[in-house]
Amino acid sequence: MPKTIFTAIDFETADNGRDSACAVAAVVVADDAIVDRYCTLIRPPRERMLFTHIHGLAWADVCDSPDFGGIWPVLRKYLACSEFLVAHNAPFDRGVLAACCAAAGISPPRKRFACTVEAARRTWRLPRNRLPDVCAHLGIALKHHDPLSDAEACARIAIAARAEGADL
Repeated sequence: MPKTIFTAIDFETADNGRDSACAVAAVVVADDAIVDRYCTLIRPPRERMLFTHIHGLAWADVCDSPDFGGIWPVLRKYLACSEFLVAHNAPFDRGVLAACCAAAGISPPRKRFACTVEAARRTWRLPRNRLPDVCAHLGIALKHHDPLSDAEACARIAIAARAEGADL
């Protein structure tokens, strides 16, 4: 039987523009085991960093990093190996990926996105389904708004939901 392979992805953004990714992480899962991780800073298209208070990244942290087009060749490999992508609040991360690809003149990957917010709602029926709440319920360690921690937590939520029969 072929392996089920998916990639959990998490973006952090600099400002309200969906094209303002300043960090991304991808965590590859094969047959419900984490098999690879990738995380990098990205130089956003504008210097304004409105969300430093959330993710801790300032312009000085990202100004010498490659732009999205520069990191794309590596990120693409992490996404291409997957049957589908997973994100916690998938519409946000799907929108960031699409906007960054468009700004860089890149065709976005044609991958289905599964949302672990929706999977958590259906599977555990928690009062709140924010990433910290679901992680607390499942006992998953989380450093919220650190892209690698968020992506790994999302991957672990997807694995736990699949173990309970959820269809992602």
